[in-house]
Amino acid sequence: MFKKVLIANRGEIALRVIRACKEMGIETVAVHSTADANSMAVRLADESVCIGPPASQDSYLNIPAILSAAALTGAEAVHPGYGFLSENAQFARMVEEHGFAFIGPTPEHIEQMGDKVRAKQTVKALGLPVVPGSDGGVDTAEDGLKVAKDMGLPVIIKAASGGGGKGMQVVEDEGDFEELFNRARTEAKANFGDDTVYIEKFLKDPKHIEIQVFGDTHGNAIHLGERDCSVQRRHQKLLEEAPSPVISDELRQEIGSLAAKTVREMGYRGAGTIEFLYENGEFYFMEMNTRIQVEHPVTEMITGIDLIAEQIRVAAGEKLTVNKDRLRFRGHAMEIRINAEDPDTFMPSPGTITQFHAPGGLGVRFDSAIYQGYAIPPYYDSMIGKLIVHGRNREECIRRMKRAIRETIVSGVKTTLPLHDWILKQDEFLSGEYSIKWLEEALAEKQG
Repeated sequence: MFKKVLIANRGEIALRVIRACKEMGIETVAVHSTADANSMAVRLADESVCIGPPASQDSYLNIPAILSAAALTGAEAVHPGYGFLSENAQFARMVEEHGFAFIGPTPEHIEQMGDKVRAKQTVKALGLPVVPGSDGGVDTAEDGLKVAKDMGLPVIIKAASGGGGKGMQVVEDEGDFEELFNRARTEAKANFGDDTVYIEKFLKDPKHIEIQVFGDTHGNAIHLGERDCSVQRRHQKLLEEAPSPVISDELRQEIGSLAAKTVREMGYRGAGTIEFLYENGEFYFMEMNTRIQVEHPVTEMITGIDLIAEQIRVAAGEKLTVNKDRLRFRGHAMEIRINAEDPDTFMPSPGTITQFHAPGGLGVRFDSAIYQGYAIPPYYDSMIGKLIVHGRNREECIRRMKRAIRETIVSGVKTTLPLHDWILKQDEFLSGEYSIKWLEEALAEKQG
């Protein structure tokens, strides 16, 4: 097992990794920008190294600085968290070339799954169901329109190297195709440095269901159930729950086993998430995230498995500590993402937290790196915490989440806590039948 791990990230995920390492007897190194010098991760890590100024490209995306920090502190492994360099194959490769272990998949699998076209082709060959679409990247609007006509509108144009809803355009009318095709390519180039796009049939009212998978270097692979991530705004997840309220045990076992088989046949190492669109009882592969997810605590709550510790063990060459015969799902779990944003306009609200109180009680978990007096920097993602609850069933889970939200105090900045309180009262959410379109439509109606 590793003696020292460097965490190449910030905020709550850096703190989450530090906690797992401490429980495993592993020393930790936190890297930080000058803006994060007073962060909780820096305070609680065994060592810390400043790697640059506030801008991400000069600090958390600064590969030479991170590798230098690892060498300087004698770290044996690097945990990338999520975001930043977590799905950067070049970073993973350089980490390993410099003699450190990368706590994540191989660079080859990151590359393979990072290219959405290649990923779709790979999993299709391994038996996963995929959304009908172009066989690969589409070079011209003329070729794209032909593909769209063949499968029938509406279609969605997606960036091959994309994520987070960027480089993505829905086309419902032939006359709009060329303009939206060019817009998607421009966005893809600006955000990912690659203007390759592909085309898929647009599903009108699907759910977003993802399967948590894990593989080790000994040929073992497992799925840890699904998470329903359909409460979204502009393709960004706001609330996740497990199990999905619309998936039967039989269907869960079927798609989960297929996902585990895919990971096993790929020879995949570490944590991953296979994401699907689900409509009319059918699953369609969307993408695979080759990292730990923001919403991983939801799975931890219903399985009792520390996914970060499992990542570290697998990266150290150990076998998975759980198999499908010993895996048991318990109750229901739900996570809300708390952002420092206006709950009505979604404008960022950086500033100093003047008062803070975390909720507590049975089945309540609050993952955050904030504290009273903490100044939220304006340079990074606006998420400041995650509230996760567990109950014996979905109804108890919702009641517990409502109670925990009302216990949470974050003063000095605006947060999205009131939005989540509102979501939990809506009939569509309570029914469990909500789709990825529901929240935006509900907010539009609410705001008049």
